[in-house]
Amino acid sequence: MQLQQLIHGIKTEHTQGNISVDITEITSDSRKAAPGVCFIAVPGTKTDGHAYIADTISKGVAAVVCMHMPENAPDNVAFVVVDDTADAIGKIASEFYGRPSEHLTLAGVTGTNGKTTTATLLYNMFRQMGHKAGLLSTVENRIDDKVYPAVQTTPDPITINRLMAEMVELGCEYCFMEVSSHSIVQKRISGLNFRLGIFSNITLDHLDYHKTFLEYIKAKKLFFDNLPSSAFALTNGDDKNGMVMVQNTKAQVKTYGLKNFYDFKATVLESNFEGMLLNICGKEMWTFLPGQFNAYNVLAVYSAAVLLGQNPDDVLTALSAMRSVRGRFDIVNLAGITAIVDYAHTPDALENVLKTIGQIRIAPQKIITVCGCGGDRDKSKRPIMAKIAVQYSDKVILTSDNPRTENPDAILDDMFAGLDTPALKSVAIRITDRRAAIQAACFAAQKGDIILIAGKGHETYQDVMGVKSHFDDKEIVTQQLELLNTTK
Repeated sequence: MQLQQLIHGIKTEHTQGNISVDITEITSDSRKAAPGVCFIAVPGTKTDGHAYIADTISKGVAAVVCMHMPENAPDNVAFVVVDDTADAIGKIASEFYGRPSEHLTLAGVTGTNGKTTTATLLYNMFRQMGHKAGLLSTVENRIDDKVYPAVQTTPDPITINRLMAEMVELGCEYCFMEVSSHSIVQKRISGLNFRLGIFSNITLDHLDYHKTFLEYIKAKKLFFDNLPSSAFALTNGDDKNGMVMVQNTKAQVKTYGLKNFYDFKATVLESNFEGMLLNICGKEMWTFLPGQFNAYNVLAVYSAAVLLGQNPDDVLTALSAMRSVRGRFDIVNLAGITAIVDYAHTPDALENVLKTIGQIRIAPQKIITVCGCGGDRDKSKRPIMAKIAVQYSDKVILTSDNPRTENPDAILDDMFAGLDTPALKSVAIRITDRRAAIQAACFAAQKGDIILIAGKGHETYQDVMGVKSHFDDKEIVTQQLELLNTTK
């Protein structure tokens, strides 16, 4: 494809050289620079792509898209100067891969909690209903039945468009993707044609990046601000910021929730560890996903599917067969003990899971919670999460999550700061080693008790000082309970 085709529709400030040059590949990674490649210099959180322009030129790139011209720019390389390369790269990637999002029905899910469950349920359900579909999620990326590992909640723009192009090539009709606040602010979704945007909820998270809760809200809202008038904006009316999200959108606004009269309404009729009986828009259905937070997820999926033209009865039938997503209220029953592995890594998510367990449990069942907080992330939530764990549990073991480059004991110190009374402190102990903490919880549990292992969910690694080692909460608790089962 010629460079002038790639930049079609993008406002350019200046061009130099042959913009009819053929481009065989696009990249924002200078290590992938080579003849025929167009290098797009994007400022990042740690490094600025403009610092590597000279390196890419030495490797023979055909073109460079940047925000300011380098000194001594050679004549044999085409240059395109734009106001914002972070915005331009998504549009260039879309053009390079044949505008794939325009050939798919693309739905994006944003919010603090519930993104993975909602997007994955939509993907699974639409495939069960006979449609080919793709998924871009925190857990994994899928193109129909092909699985690709996920590195980020929302990939970079080139990866997004490459995956979507493959979806189109393989005949997919739909794509369901998680849209993170980082990706919105960093314009990774620029150039995508969304038919539906879904808002789940917003609570304290990512303040290490966004600095204030208001900035975090603004980041999520920007997704809906940019939806076209041809799209639907589906928002959780029960969330206090639900209507804030859509107040400036051009899209058609639809609401869902449990507490008031909305376009889509649900009521929880019964709930246990096996699932829930719901009334959705006047019709009863059983779901294998327990807990009020999952009632919102299931209702969002139902609402989205109906807005995308599916028959309501067919949607309810398909939804009733859906199972929990790995690492989201993921239950292991062994040795008479119920262990629940959940990704809950925010105060609100942890409270929701523990409230659900508390509502379902039957005395004298005890709740034993194992949780930690990630390193190099928002420190403000650490004492809050520790306090929530203690308030809703009979025993708490505070431990490591992914400490990354932080001292895990310093993270635990921050968590213990939230236990500001002797009564709160009496419930919790600290075991820095996460494996040992899970083993201790299993050893402390009696028949009928419930263990919650929160924070890592689907993750199969632990990140310590930049080194990722295999670590799977579900695998470890299953092994430990099997061991207890054979010794009892």
